[in-house]
Amino acid sequence: MPTASMTATNLYLSDLAPNTTQSEIRAMTVACAAVDGINLAQGVCDTDPPHPVVEAAIAAIRSGHNIYTRLDGIAPLRAAIAQKFATFNGITVDPDREVLVTSGATGALQAALLALLNPGDECLVLEPFYGYHVSTLRSQRVVPVIVPLDAPDWILDLDRLDAAITPRTRAIILNSPSNPSGKVFSQPELELLANFAIKHDLFVFTDEMYEYFIYDGARHRSIAALPGMAERTITISGFSKTFSVTGWRLGYLAADARWLPAIGYFHDLTYVCAPSPLQHGAAAGLLALPTAFYEALAVEYQTKRDELCAALTHAGLTPSIPTGAYYILADATRIPGVDAKQKARKLLADTGIAAVAGSAFFGNNADGTNRGENLLRFCFAKKSAELEEACHRLDAYGL
Repeated sequence: MPTASMTATNLYLSDLAPNTTQSEIRAMTVACAAVDGINLAQGVCDTDPPHPVVEAAIAAIRSGHNIYTRLDGIAPLRAAIAQKFATFNGITVDPDREVLVTSGATGALQAALLALLNPGDECLVLEPFYGYHVSTLRSQRVVPVIVPLDAPDWILDLDRLDAAITPRTRAIILNSPSNPSGKVFSQPELELLANFAIKHDLFVFTDEMYEYFIYDGARHRSIAALPGMAERTITISGFSKTFSVTGWRLGYLAADARWLPAIGYFHDLTYVCAPSPLQHGAAAGLLALPTAFYEALAVEYQTKRDELCAALTHAGLTPSIPTGAYYILADATRIPGVDAKQKARKLLADTGIAAVAGSAFFGNNADGTNRGENLLRFCFAKKSAELEEACHRLDAYGL
């Protein structure tokens, strides 16, 4: 009789699986919970959602909106998203042919990549990068090509971008405002990127999730609004951060009508549709909340940014001041540890504050070193009392 080991030769992990590890963001969240610490690692955004959003979702559940929607989302939400794109982003889209409501921005990116790129294609990724962007590319056998930006202001080097182009380059991922650096790309930088994409005939996947979190008089701009870019840009955003509903997993994208049916197919294949009653909540938010809501959001978070930056400075963890999003990269040189992961865990042990190793947002150099090993990322999307306690602990850590 053949033994189990002889007959199980087809039972093994995929080629991808052995090289995958839990993200440092989630790992630090687990470690933080184990010591009942303050989680400044994951961008959970635990502030209260706007009242109209919550009440409309509850009303939708009670009214029976608990079944599948169209794969591209309910009509009122798609119409509200199209209006928002027109007034805020300067992008004209057809709500029936060019808007897709998705299961989070991660679902939007996954479906768009499946629809538009092939295994072996290359996609340029600006560094520091959001790790889920790179991991999603790799999960689809698309090759991420890392292009570093120059610290401390994360300046774009067009020559470096040109040098990264190969015959297999098909796309570039843009994230503005950026997680983790908080960089907001300026109009001249976006024009350079647009001309670059047109010159090399590239798709642009742009993650604009933090578009309302803008500070110091900066302004969010969408690259799809530039001449010649609408046809090649997939603009991704969502409600997780703006409405403080990260657990709802509700995002959206805009794409040219040529691409949307294929993107919608792959989103339907994986998710069927975004959660029905929550779509009604998001639609109510877009329709009911005034411009003052979004302006107040930026003011509130700039105050929180300044509070945390001051505490980090006092603790000897010099921050890079972000212009957007709600994360801070800080210099962790003074914390003992051979690498950023050890430094993050040492800080958690000493203060009960969880941060993320900077190495999670950088690729390795040819010699195996990583530009993020002396950096930690802190999130300030917290309720005021908890953020104040975190700052108090950092102040004490600096003594």
